[in-house]
Amino acid sequence: MEKLIVLGTGNAMVTKCYNTCFALQRGDDYVLVDAGGGNGILAQLTKANVPFTSIRHLIVTHAHCDHLLGVIWMVRKIGDLMIAGKYQGQLHVWCHESIIDAIRLMSEISLQKKHVKMLGTGIQLHSITDGTETEMLGCRVRFFDILSSKLLQYGFTAERENWKLTCLGDEPYNPTCESVVRGSDWLLAEAFCLYGQRDIFKPYEKHHSTVMDAAKLAQELNVPNLVLWHTEDTNYENRKELYTAEGREYYCGNLFVPYDLETIDL
Repeated sequence: MEKLIVLGTGNAMVTKCYNTCFALQRGDDYVLVDAGGGNGILAQLTKANVPFTSIRHLIVTHAHCDHLLGVIWMVRKIGDLMIAGKYQGQLHVWCHESIIDAIRLMSEISLQKKHVKMLGTGIQLHSITDGTETEMLGCRVRFFDILSSKLLQYGFTAERENWKLTCLGDEPYNPTCESVVRGSDWLLAEAFCLYGQRDIFKPYEKHHSTVMDAAKLAQELNVPNLVLWHTEDTNYENRKELYTAEGREYYCGNLFVPYDLETIDL
């Protein structure tokens, strides 16, 4: 059975949890999606008992610091394991071309030459565009441009027979993407705050959604399972209860509002 391992659930400026990123697991293989804003990704993976040597793919959705900077720490960590002969095979990093340039530049500035040498050899950097397809964890993965109003960003679908998961990235759903998203069994969506607190957190000014927006979307698309994250954290301890209550007003499927380090069976 596949598992969704929630490594972080917060937006860029949280202090009570880690930035939103996650791993998908099938058997002994893992895919890491984004890496948060720093070396906290190493702690989160360790706490979640995700073996670094079993991470075969790393998807970077976009270049915001709370998604990208942790990637450099993964390059260092996996590079060290490869150099020590403890990581067999290659790590495949999937992102758009400008992120590849950023990874190379930041690695050259901040890492040792031995780590930089792994880029393009042990650590393969794959440039994606809208519609790029590959295979991970026994699923056909398709990347799609979410048509971000701020910065080029890709979501993805992971699909096998009679099962489909969609990651929308960290911005509101664009109806132009409906043909890609519809038919999903799992929808991973951002919910910056409660709709009732929109005047406090101003999600629309930041190009984000509220719980109500994400719940209405999942109901409209008839998605049976909805995961909400990329949130504010001012009331982190009660977030699950509060977000679930608002989401239930608009959505009748299975609603998940995870805390960091929770695992969800897919």
